[in-house]
Amino acid sequence: MQDSNTGDSKAIVTNQLGVHEKLVDIVEKHLAHRSQKPFQQHTLDAFALANERVSAHKGKLILDSCCGVGQSTRLLAKNNPEALVIGIDKSAHRIERNDQELVARTSTHDIDNFLLLRADLNDFYRLIVREKWCVDQHYILYPNPWPKSKHVQRRWHGSAVFPEIISIGQKIILRSNWRLYLEEFLMAANIANRRGSIEEVKADIALTPFEAKYKASGQVCWQLTIT
Repeated sequence: MQDSNTGDSKAIVTNQLGVHEKLVDIVEKHLAHRSQKPFQQHTLDAFALANERVSAHKGKLILDSCCGVGQSTRLLAKNNPEALVIGIDKSAHRIERNDQELVARTSTHDIDNFLLLRADLNDFYRLIVREKWCVDQHYILYPNPWPKSKHVQRRWHGSAVFPEIISIGQKIILRSNWRLYLEEFLMAANIANRRGSIEEVKADIALTPFEAKYKASGQVCWQLTIT
């Protein structure tokens, strides 16, 4: 994880020279053999709450994975007032923060078209597919890069739940300050017959606190858009 001080976020350091040599084999194995591990109860409970809200909404649905403190969830809800935005993070501490400075900074005092939940995305993704949610946009913003080569299967595109991830969302949007992460995800997406492109993030307003810190440190942030 990078240094979180504003203007002092360290660049990714990796022992990989390019796309991981075993990525294709890993992705093909996961596409052929779906995860069957039992669901955790706290995620089942969170999904039941979200599913009730989704069923009642009957409109555009946006998923914000790894949402942290929910800044991106709030901004996505503000920018898409007709949509329901579901933000998911594994940390109860981050999800439950009542940060008035964050609310003020994002001007989201009166925004209520979003839901923040603590859940394990490895389970939540499989529940979305099982329930057949129709997700319009699926955001994965600045996931933990796990830059060491030996940790490739901890990256989302190397995980057992990748087949579910790549099937969720008419459009999937990833952002990272490590372009290689996005190049690997795109290769994995191509194996699953989805296409996309990578470009530099030019937006003036940072969607997440990490994005703001990376830019303040002079790092380039990249976006992969899969359609």
